Amino acid sequence: MTETYTIPSTEAVDALLSEVRFNADGLITAIAQQHDTGEILMLAWMNADALRETLLTGRVCYWSRSRKGLWRKGETSGQMQRLVDLRVDCDGDAVLALVHQDGVACHTGRRNCFFRAIRDGVVVNVAEPLISEEELYGR
Repeated sequence: MTETYTIPSTEAVDALLSEVRFNADGLITAIAQQHDTGEILMLAWMNADALRETLLTGRVCYWSRSRKGLWRKGETSGQMQRLVDLRVDCDGDAVLALVHQDGVACHTGRRNCFFRAIRDGVVVNVAEPLISEEELYGR
């Protein structure tokens, strides 16, 4: 798979959006996966505006439930996600964004958001931060 994303026509974007089933809150589950390694980076939410912006710009945009607004991945941390491909699942209730992740995906400074697991009967972190939150966000 090539890392180059081709911006589709607005008609094609509208056709894809018609295939999507948003939940009662107007959101759809969005999984971000590193396009070349298959690593699952994160799970987030998109509304129609975020999905449309993602498709029309090639820069991944989500809906932040806590901020109640569009969240362009990397706008404060610089850790952008560039879209390579976007796929809708068979039921139309989830999307898979194949991305090129610049830097880390998780706000904790880890490569991905899935770093907790059970080991020897206890929940532990199985990955350490690659960058501090202070470096990411200037705090």
